[in-house]
Amino acid sequence: MNLSLDQSYWTARYEQNQIGWDVGQATAPIKQFLDQVEDKSIHILIPGAGNAHEAAYAWENGFENIHVLDFSHFPLETFQKQYPDFPKDQIHHQDFFQHALQYDLILEQTFFCALPIRMRQDYAKKIHSLLKQDGLLAGVMFNRIFEHGGPPFGGTVDEYQSYFEDYFDILTMTPCHNSIPPRAGSEIFIRLRKKKVRALECNCF
Repeated sequence: MNLSLDQSYWTARYEQNQIGWDVGQATAPIKQFLDQVEDKSIHILIPGAGNAHEAAYAWENGFENIHVLDFSHFPLETFQKQYPDFPKDQIHHQDFFQHALQYDLILEQTFFCALPIRMRQDYAKKIHSLLKQDGLLAGVMFNRIFEHGGPPFGGTVDEYQSYFEDYFDILTMTPCHNSIPPRAGSEIFIRLRKKKVRALECNCF
């Protein structure tokens, strides 16, 4: 299966309502994680946010500095209509790899699995660059291999560790116990902390 997973592809999926990844609300693992975050002033990014149910949940629960980003304008416009008071400058219609702000927390929910596997190492590097020092990447990833070509693209814990271990301290990468029924036994929850960047040695003289 050789798809061009560009902006037009994802917009067409939304326009045709072919969005099986969208469960209509923030999923339990994300809700439970956000419920434990005490500092509501932190800056949060949700890349590949789609209809941004996670952002809506956070916004309704007192988080103010939430940024949503998606390749397609369609779901972002839908979100903006549903939440007209949400700051427009925190809604980004942009290629994730071109984004350049800094965050305390990045939430992962069905974005990583939508990227071609060849881009996963680039994803890890980009996440690292977008996080402030000691920032966190947290969220849900599939822990299964799909028979179809994707998206979504599956994977394993060992594979994921190979992408992230050079850039992050892996705090949590364990099976989810509160997945929605169709994904039960197929998801892991991750919590990764950005590693400190060691200064490059410079033999200038």
